[in-house]
Amino acid sequence: MGRLSVNLCGIEMDNPVIPASGTFGYGYEFAEIYDINVLGTFSFKGTTKDARFGNPTPRIAECTAGMINAVGLQNPGVEKVINEELPKLSKCFNKKVMANVSGFAVDDYAYTCEKLDKEEQVGWLEVNVSCPNVHGGGMSFGTDPKAAAEVTAAVKAVTKKPVIIKLSPNVTDIVAIAKECEAAGADGISLINTLLGMRIDLKTKKPVIANKMGGFSGSAIFPVAVRMVYQVANAVNIPVVGMGGVSSAEDVIELMLAGATAVEVGAANLIDPCACLNIINDLPKAMDKYGIDNLSDIIGGAKA
Repeated sequence: MGRLSVNLCGIEMDNPVIPASGTFGYGYEFAEIYDINVLGTFSFKGTTKDARFGNPTPRIAECTAGMINAVGLQNPGVEKVINEELPKLSKCFNKKVMANVSGFAVDDYAYTCEKLDKEEQVGWLEVNVSCPNVHGGGMSFGTDPKAAAEVTAAVKAVTKKPVIIKLSPNVTDIVAIAKECEAAGADGISLINTLLGMRIDLKTKKPVIANKMGGFSGSAIFPVAVRMVYQVANAVNIPVVGMGGVSSAEDVIELMLAGATAVEVGAANLIDPCACLNIINDLPKAMDKYGIDNLSDIIGGAKA
């Protein structure tokens, strides 16, 4: 193991840096820019049971220190991901990939995860419970501890690979939800997903994006991410993957001190496609600056 290596749910990673779902496509697009095998892994685009066109446009709005998006989980569906996207990825990425899964009913999650669990290249299943529950009045699975636990249990019942539940920060008590997911069998927790935000065009006097509201991401949300990672890492006994506004090697170290075993980088990839490459290259220098010999030694270093 090297200075940067970590172990996430039993799988060794060369470093803790993971491009976040929705900001890195299915990987091979970025492989045209640099060798993506330098990454710890990456979380591919949110995948659902059936193909989705996504939300109407415009879908993205810029804002100070971040962006708002309401893409709407546009993806080709799990069958095409397995038959078309993963074969393309295998030609340029020789590590295990993190499969990000979304759904609108418990059965959707179970179906998609069971399919992806059989794929050799998939190492982890990252289950996004920020989706609206169509059988629960549209409320996100991730806002209700029992609903989040139900999804967790259903996925664990049909899979063998590590299941990491991705939580929404748009809740009153994220710790309660994380603990219910752990009790239901989750192998890890990832957080935070985007905050809910909105912009209004002063000329038209109407919301900038067609969906009116969307996910707010970028460096502005980093302090919220640090706080929530710290809270959850202190409350559960399973690994935490931290994310939310990460844009530098120092940010990675800070989230690891808060309790994260690995760190995802999202919006920064949309600003600079080499963001993760630069962070990985900068980590040894940042570690030397702060007297860190091995990153695995600092996980939870700031925990109570």
